[in-house]
Amino acid sequence: MDRASPAHPERSFEICAAARADLPDLLHIYNEVIRSSTAVFSELEVTLADREAWLEAKHGLGYPVLVARDASSVLGFATFGDFRAWPGYRYTVEHSVHVDAAHRGRGIGTALVSALLKDAAKLGKHAMIAGIDADNTGSIRMHERLGFREAGHFREVGFKFGRWLDLKFLQRLI
Repeated sequence: MDRASPAHPERSFEICAAARADLPDLLHIYNEVIRSSTAVFSELEVTLADREAWLEAKHGLGYPVLVARDASSVLGFATFGDFRAWPGYRYTVEHSVHVDAAHRGRGIGTALVSALLKDAAKLGKHAMIAGIDADNTGSIRMHERLGFREAGHFREVGFKFGRWLDLKFLQRLI
């Protein structure tokens, strides 16, 4: 599943399947996102054991967990899962993408989501959903550049850092 990133001088990374050895880096990235942003509507950090179970569950369902890496470390990761549990939703997935704070703005998130879209197509999926904090204009713009369009805006459905958060759903047909 190794894939070269698009040929841009600022993109000196590759996209590939996550390995168990990548989990400490994924844990670091995810917990930093939890501590410092509203990209995840949770204040509870996760453990390495949580990430191990998460990776096993994704693999058990046949779903990808991708990482972007350079010569020294994992720069970001992405995956998708079932959108909703009922059988009628089996062709729709919801994804997540997280990039290390020191490496944002380099096209890593775009490359990861682009790769996820290809994997979803290979699995026969029809639609991909992104759930994004309505104030996260950077993520919304990135998704729009990839063809996602707003499909819903839910007001004050999350609470973090002492304030209510709006959630936007963006959708792209595959």
